[in-house]
Amino acid sequence: MEENFGSWSVLTTNFLITLYLALGGVTFCSVLHLVNGKWRFQVRYLACTFAVLFPVAGVLLLILLANGEATFQWLSKAHEGDVHLPGWHNYTFLVLREIIGFIIVVTLYGLFIKYQYLSDVDKSPAVQRRFRNIALLIPFAYFIYGSMVAWDFEMTMLPNWHSASYAAYHFQSNFHMFLGAFTLFLFYLYRSERLTRPFQVYIFNYMAQFMLAMTILWTYLYFTQYLIMWYGRLPEEMHRFNSMMLEGFGPLWWTFLTLKFIIPFCTLVITPNRHNPVIITMVAGSIVLGTWIERYTWIAGSIDSQYYHMPMTSMFDIVVTLVVFGVSWWAVKKTLERYGLVRSNA
Repeated sequence: MEENFGSWSVLTTNFLITLYLALGGVTFCSVLHLVNGKWRFQVRYLACTFAVLFPVAGVLLLILLANGEATFQWLSKAHEGDVHLPGWHNYTFLVLREIIGFIIVVTLYGLFIKYQYLSDVDKSPAVQRRFRNIALLIPFAYFIYGSMVAWDFEMTMLPNWHSASYAAYHFQSNFHMFLGAFTLFLFYLYRSERLTRPFQVYIFNYMAQFMLAMTILWTYLYFTQYLIMWYGRLPEEMHRFNSMMLEGFGPLWWTFLTLKFIIPFCTLVITPNRHNPVIITMVAGSIVLGTWIERYTWIAGSIDSQYYHMPMTSMFDIVVTLVVFGVSWWAVKKTLERYGLVRSNA
């Protein structure tokens, strides 16, 4: 089973990227609303189009849960009685919490989208208050649900390995990825000249500032886990880091560090670069690619290094990735057209 775990890790990675793109759009709008960012009015409906990816993520979640041992490599060992697992690894409990959590989050995020629209057409205090209250719940839902996803699909992939800050590292990294993906999305729409309500070009500067801030925060969370385990001389905790950084996945590990920290920080820290949409978009692409590699490295790197599988080295990896992102892109484009956010090509 471990020999094929790498390919299934590609599917898990694609699920997480799709899920956090869907979560990121509404979470982004919620944050801008709560801090009263005036520029939100130019981009918030565009950001919420990513919520159309929830059904795609839902289907991928069911496939992953249905395949049990292929998705969670520790499950086969549990069935054989090779390892003692804590109650969190009870598979029935895992399936139930993932499905119930997904349904709750989708419902809440759907209410946010509904009341965001109503807040534009109905200025009554009752509607505005209800929208604000839902917006207040979104970050809490994102943190709680993101923590559960982080534990189930990454941290506990290696039984009995834990990090107190892993959940924050995980969902913050994926929000970092959303900012990059949304910047790419905005650049595509800006160049297409099909938007029915074009946004101002200074939006790219705001996205660059946001990405720079999240790059610094990601780097802190990335390093704080390693520092505690290395400085505390915890060999049982360091084993997972060492097997990825120094063994078969070393190239992937240092690649995603370069793509998510070195390139974004060294580029966006220079003020003129934060005013150049082309440079900002290139950095955004670096962050998105780096996050995909990061997610894969943590998931596939949870097994013995002798079974490591480099991504995109099999037809399964390539086809699954192309299908997932092809369907996702089609769904987003159709949503833009359905709600009149872009002009039809016809």
